[in-house]
Amino acid sequence: MRAFIDAHDWINAYYLAPYSPDFNPVESIWSILRRTSQANAAFTDPEHLIRRLRHGLRQIQYRSDIINGCLTGAGLTPPTPRLQAQ
Repeated sequence: MRAFIDAHDWINAYYLAPYSPDFNPVESIWSILRRTSQANAAFTDPEHLIRRLRHGLRQIQYRSDIINGCLTGAGLTPPTPRLQAQ
């Protein structure tokens, strides 16, 4: 894994403790999902849960402000947007 990361300069690797929810931006994403798309829901089967999770993730997928907030809350620096070649 180290060789792959070193070979690709666009990858930023952050090493975290095995369980450190305060430093893990994914925990913030789960928290947002629990308060929005998953709130007050009784799932009829696993597929229903998966559909609701995917819907919730799609809602925040392109919301860089939410994602950057999760990164900042974990003490990480949000990435700077890359310019697209025209």
